[in-house]
Amino acid sequence: MKSLEDMVRFMAEAAEQGRVGLARKVAPVEARPARPGEVVVTVIEGEGEETRSRPAKEGDWVVRARHPARGHEEYLVGAEKFSRRYEPTGGAANAGGWRDFTPRAGPRRFVTVRPEDGTFAFEAPWGEPMVARPGDAILQDPEDETDVYRVEGESFRTTYQVVDE
Repeated sequence: MKSLEDMVRFMAEAAEQGRVGLARKVAPVEARPARPGEVVVTVIEGEGEETRSRPAKEGDWVVRARHPARGHEEYLVGAEKFSRRYEPTGGAANAGGWRDFTPRAGPRRFVTVRPEDGTFAFEAPWGEPMVARPGDAILQDPEDETDVYRVEGESFRTTYQVVDE
């Protein structure tokens, strides 16, 4: 399994090779406040479990993607990151506590995993393993090079907009 440091190097090497682009998340999401201690299991339709979150802290949010082909995967976002990355649309919460949000975070660096990269596991920033496969995107926050994570290929293509390749 690749360490987080290995993934920072992976992104740097991909940049040296001219393989890194910029993409902005554009698809709206649903979110609800997380329950302290809640562990969110991210499941990708057709793949199974992608990762498990750390236990939620007060103020964290559970985000649900609007991507029916991939199972509306859910993931945990810390309170500080959530407020920087998402903006409420103004609608009321539904019976399950879910509200609509639009992305507002700046572009992320991305690289597409190539067939010659193969399938590999790496340590996500929250300490759990993620598996990347050819066709997936590896994203990195330009303001925090250790914020490196995988987005399944189809999810990336339908929820992000490439702004520079």
